[in-house]
Amino acid sequence: MDHAWYSAPSDFWGSLSPAVRTDLEQLGTRTRFRKHEVMFRAGSDGRDVYVLMSGRVKVYALSPAGRAVTLWFCLPGEVFGLAEMARSSPRTVFAEACTDAEVLILPCDRLRARLMSDAATAMQLVDMLSSRLRQLSDAMLNLIADDVNTRVAKLLLRLHARYGRAQETGGFLLDLPLTHQEMADMIGTTRQSVSSAVTHFRQQGLLTTTGHRFRLTDPERLAETTSTVHTGPKTVAAQACESNIGLGS
Repeated sequence: MDHAWYSAPSDFWGSLSPAVRTDLEQLGTRTRFRKHEVMFRAGSDGRDVYVLMSGRVKVYALSPAGRAVTLWFCLPGEVFGLAEMARSSPRTVFAEACTDAEVLILPCDRLRARLMSDAATAMQLVDMLSSRLRQLSDAMLNLIADDVNTRVAKLLLRLHARYGRAQETGGFLLDLPLTHQEMADMIGTTRQSVSSAVTHFRQQGLLTTTGHRFRLTDPERLAETTSTVHTGPKTVAAQACESNIGLGS
């Protein structure tokens, strides 16, 4: 499938050579967190960068009303807490362990000094940040231009690109347990709306569910719905976004 808006996040740690991984290990400290333990909070010092070695982590922000908005999930090999490295500014988001997790904590000053002499690793981080920025800008556009069914479909396809595992019985299992509430927090809607969309796609034969796990029976057909499901004319805001945001850039 060729859809620019759901490329898979990069596995930063896995892309490094054994020698570079050894060097970075010596710069930092491995730390374990229990499920639901908060790794850092908005307002805390942004003096460290985290590499997830095992488990799963949720990065989220709080709305003015106090509602949690999930920005992304991190799987092993991914980096988070990087945005504050340039100026060591306070955090603007939270990071919470969704499962028992182990991270490599790298002090920003040490990592910054290492990157000054390692352009290849620095460019890998730039590539990862560029991919994440595109995903967030696409999510903003989807929020104002798409109906809930389309947002749910696009979310599932993004998750499929990173976490989809082919099944012998057919289809692709998303190796990432998710509740309807977590999905709602990721796309700016309600749990009830997500449940309605999931039921719709299940009735169309596009997915099945077991517990909190999704199996996409036909990702290609699901992708087709993202260009055919609409609720009506686009808003002025959506039209403005399309004229000012270069989706192909």
